[in-house]
Amino acid sequence: MNIKNAQISVDQWIKDHGVRYFNELTNMAQLTEEVGEVARIISRRYGEQSEKESDKQKDLGEELADVLFVVLCLANQTGIDLNEAFYRKLEAKAKRDHDRHQNNEKLK
Repeated sequence: MNIKNAQISVDQWIKDHGVRYFNELTNMAQLTEEVGEVARIISRRYGEQSEKESDKQKDLGEELADVLFVVLCLANQTGIDLNEAFYRKLEAKAKRDHDRHQNNEKLK
């Protein structure tokens, strides 16, 4: 599935299962909450903090999908073609960072 199809799928889900999109500020708060859940898993599973027993069953993929869902909602409700925006960003990063990372001594 490409990003455009994902946006269409989320919009259809909202139409079939939701009443409407939450407003943009609510979705921004939701996004922050979901990113926090991802951060908690990563910091405890891959960082230096110990993982609580209750967190060991959490699925990082599911939490990342929650983040993606809310990002797609925000793109839909603000009229952004995220597929197009993503490819523009990749092009810009390729031009800007083409040699930057390869020349970074910290990455060698």
